[in-house]
Amino acid sequence: MRAKIKWFVLGFLIVAIAGLYLYPVPSVPFAEVYAKADAAEVESLSMFRSVNPPKTINVNETDWEYISLGEGEETILFLHGMTGAYDIWWHQLDALKTNYRVIAVTYPAVDTLAEMEAGVLSILDKEGVDKFNVVGTSLGGYFAQYLVAHQSDRILRAVFSNTFPPNDLIAEKNKTIGAALPFLPEWLVIDVLRGSFASSVYPASGNDELTLAFLNEISYGRMRKAQVVGRFHGVVEKFDAPDLSVIKIPVLIIEADNDPLVELTLREQLKEIYPSAQVYTFSGVGHFPYLNRSVEYTNLLLEFFGK
Repeated sequence: MRAKIKWFVLGFLIVAIAGLYLYPVPSVPFAEVYAKADAAEVESLSMFRSVNPPKTINVNETDWEYISLGEGEETILFLHGMTGAYDIWWHQLDALKTNYRVIAVTYPAVDTLAEMEAGVLSILDKEGVDKFNVVGTSLGGYFAQYLVAHQSDRILRAVFSNTFPPNDLIAEKNKTIGAALPFLPEWLVIDVLRGSFASSVYPASGNDELTLAFLNEISYGRMRKAQVVGRFHGVVEKFDAPDLSVIKIPVLIIEADNDPLVELTLREQLKEIYPSAQVYTFSGVGHFPYLNRSVEYTNLLLEFFGK
């Protein structure tokens, strides 16, 4: 009898732990997520998605989602950050598609910058793009530096936005969470991210409801833990920064003076590594100026790219 009770308790614990680990990430309706955001902005995003459904390409047995708009002579590739997707750039894509070919991607669950490079280059090749401009923010800005270092013969100009250079600081500060991340339940990983949106990103943005809503939508089913893990690996992967004095690619650095996700030390290191780069500093806008200061951000790109 006692043996049966032990097996029953053990079975109950296994089921309980499995249920806790496999608890699904909640799904929240679009209207509820964006309830506090500006109605015109929400309508703009909804219309963009309706008119411009994404394409899919399979690269090394992994599906990549992307969008390609416009027919300009030059192409601009947009690379999002840790918690983004292709359509986080919809303001810029809509504004720039008149004069440029614009392409934006969503990173699937890949674990290295080389895998990200392979996916992006496959998309560009499929779309018949040889030389291109690149705009990257946060992880995307880091990845843009990697592309400049490895594909300098194909890149015309580059924008490194709200980002950091190759460094040891991020990996060191996040060593414990980085080691634990693959083993944590998905709902917990996503919930912690969502908490950081509310506690740091939202206040730094000037309490911008659109920024918070878009990030929350990403966390309610558009991003899986495997993508978070892969993107974290990309953030901490080291590579040799490109030497702009040798490759002569024009670079614009966009930063914010109160960025909660890129500390001052890293922002200063970025400018030291690329001393020839133009620099534009937003004041009091946080980590996502292309969302909460979209017109100003888009005008910066137009000025830099020359149209």
